[in-house]
Amino acid sequence: MKDTVIEVSGVGKRYRLGSREQADTLLGRMGQLVTYPLRNFRELAQRKNFGEDDESVLWALRDVDFSVRQGEVLGLVGHNGAGKSTLLKILSRITPPTVGQISIEGRVSSLLEVGTGFHQDLTGRDNVFMNGAVLGLTNREIHQRFDEIVDFSGIEKHIDTPVKFYSSGMKVRLAFSVAAHLDPEILIIDEVLAVGDLAFQQKCLGKMDSVKEKGRTILFVSHNMSAVEGLCGRCILMDGGTVAYDGTVGGAIGRYREGSLLAAESEVLGARTDREGGGRLRFTDVRLNYGGGVYAGEPLLLELDYEATADIPSLQVAIKFSRNYREVVMTLDNRIQGRPLSAHRGHGTLVVELPALNLIPDRYLIDLWAGTSTVAEDRIFNAATMIVLEKDVYGSGLLPQANRHGFFIPPACSWETARVTAPNP
Repeated sequence: MKDTVIEVSGVGKRYRLGSREQADTLLGRMGQLVTYPLRNFRELAQRKNFGEDDESVLWALRDVDFSVRQGEVLGLVGHNGAGKSTLLKILSRITPPTVGQISIEGRVSSLLEVGTGFHQDLTGRDNVFMNGAVLGLTNREIHQRFDEIVDFSGIEKHIDTPVKFYSSGMKVRLAFSVAAHLDPEILIIDEVLAVGDLAFQQKCLGKMDSVKEKGRTILFVSHNMSAVEGLCGRCILMDGGTVAYDGTVGGAIGRYREGSLLAAESEVLGARTDREGGGRLRFTDVRLNYGGGVYAGEPLLLELDYEATADIPSLQVAIKFSRNYREVVMTLDNRIQGRPLSAHRGHGTLVVELPALNLIPDRYLIDLWAGTSTVAEDRIFNAATMIVLEKDVYGSGLLPQANRHGFFIPPACSWETARVTAPNP
């Protein structure tokens, strides 16, 4: 196998917006059917003359260039609509590029959507064999790996049930198990693990680590920056269908979160689409100290508005404060603190009171997570910004400073000089 297993050169993908008007009579529909070949030929000819300003044209990708070496774990991050999924579909040969070329060396196994490639009327067992055959495995090879696939998925009791009766979580369990256990040279994974429960997500990340240790190549798309940072050695940031950054994971995450912050400041939280989770509960607004100032050492009051589509009797909420887009400095978690919560269907507000905010004056980003012990319902990065203002906490006339006194403001200490005993003459 060549050292470079994926080569993408000048790739662009163009779509035509809009749809043909449909006749509302049987005679009109028959006429459209007869003239369809001619109309289709005309549209194909027109596509060659699409201009840059043609409003009927959408470039989902444009001038994308990068290469991936064997054994490399490449992360792809970007906001919704940045072109990540379109790029992965081209690499998986689901759709061809409009312009440019791709070169792939090795067998590709991809997991782009929940249950992609599954036949809904076939059982889980049948779909395992069908997917294996599509990927080029013999019936004997699939038999050898079947028990391991089913055991990893954790759905042994339902393996002979038609897939159409599976929940979304069961589908993603089986789909990931098939994709990861068919021993591909290149594994492509889109943001599907957000559907699974927390335990299975950790199990999947562990499996990808083992695939990486075997020298396989992984392309990983996720909005979970912690997973990207822990798994990937290099990261590409997509923006507007182009490669905005290609380099270190830290650099890509920093730019991604900076863009998220700018978007968050101009968009209502409830309208944000760059979030993940089951969706039974979604945060819609964040307020700090009733809209007043937040001062170092003073109490902090957080009000989190949410909308729930179902009752959640055992709700878990985590509020993460980070600095410089990467450094997590504090997390408030009701489960760790032994404070049970519940949410009822409809609109509600969660009020969190912190007796003293002992953080150094600086700008902090707030990430929100809500769910249960098994399912994440809502996870949103950069939900709000908190500016901690300076205050003479100790009454000394001096102020603690960021990048000089750490992250936290400790309680006042007792300071005194130890007594010195004179030596004996």
